[in-house]
Amino acid sequence: MPELAPSDLKTILHSRRANLYYLEHCRVLVNGGRVEYVTEQGKHSLYWNIPIANTTTVLLGTGTSITQAAMRELAKAGVMVGFCGGGGTPLFTAGDRELDIAWQSPQSEYRPTEYLQCWVRFWFDEQKRLAAAKQLQQARLLRIRECWGDNRKREETGFKLDTTLLEAQLQAAEEDILNAADHASLLAAEARLSKQLFRLAAQATQYGDFTRAKRGSGADPANRFLDHGNYLAYGLAATATWVVGLPHGLAILHGKTRRGGLVFDAADLIKDALILPQAFISAMRGEDEQTFRQHCISQLTRREALDDMIELLKTIAEVQGSAA
Repeated sequence: MPELAPSDLKTILHSRRANLYYLEHCRVLVNGGRVEYVTEQGKHSLYWNIPIANTTTVLLGTGTSITQAAMRELAKAGVMVGFCGGGGTPLFTAGDRELDIAWQSPQSEYRPTEYLQCWVRFWFDEQKRLAAAKQLQQARLLRIRECWGDNRKREETGFKLDTTLLEAQLQAAEEDILNAADHASLLAAEARLSKQLFRLAAQATQYGDFTRAKRGSGADPANRFLDHGNYLAYGLAATATWVVGLPHGLAILHGKTRRGGLVFDAADLIKDALILPQAFISAMRGEDEQTFRQHCISQLTRREALDDMIELLKTIAEVQGSAA
């Protein structure tokens, strides 16, 4: 019986893949036909297998290196690879600016174009692009309502939420979305809701005063966890756009200032819904980054976050493309 190469094991749909890796202080290479990462323990080297057929994203942190052969196999299996700093943030790209989101995307001449063709039918019309952004933000509200509304499960983790206040904020945000006349207004509405959700999460966990600091301020664990978890969401979002066949530059909301804006757009579906509450829960519990990351990945998998992002992008492409 012929031996199967890792690149042949591509039967698991991206939306059903379970693994998302953050690696540091190791080497990633191909050993015996398998992609593995190698860590050092004294005089011994320890080899750990990466099941690439069941993996969506690999984040390479501090002290990592990867071989050309490993990148080849990861690309064949459709795994998104990103280089990042310690703790999963910030995300770097070789020879580029630190502030950019850039992924090493698997390359293929035979990527699907169906949804890209639908996307570009509406994308060059600002009003139609605004309608698509509103559709995405409404899906974001629905996801927050579903995930935060599961209050019994949250209370078991110490997240005692005032659901009446949450619903009031979501209804106000829904009105803001419907009434937004342009992208600037919609971005402002998005920011207002996020600010209110931070406040509600801080109250629900008795965290105390909280101010969101971009790129994680040193001593504040909630800010660090938010940055860390958001980059996990960006990894899934980059995978979702690649699966659907959409370039990261064809953003519908965040694209004026960031060339990878579509990744930010897709990540909006799950950042506030899943990452935000877990960041405050883990911060109040005094958990380390690895434990927090495990909680996030578990929730992202259990809630089928990647599948939701893929389906949302497809729906926006079909609905807005057909209206163009």
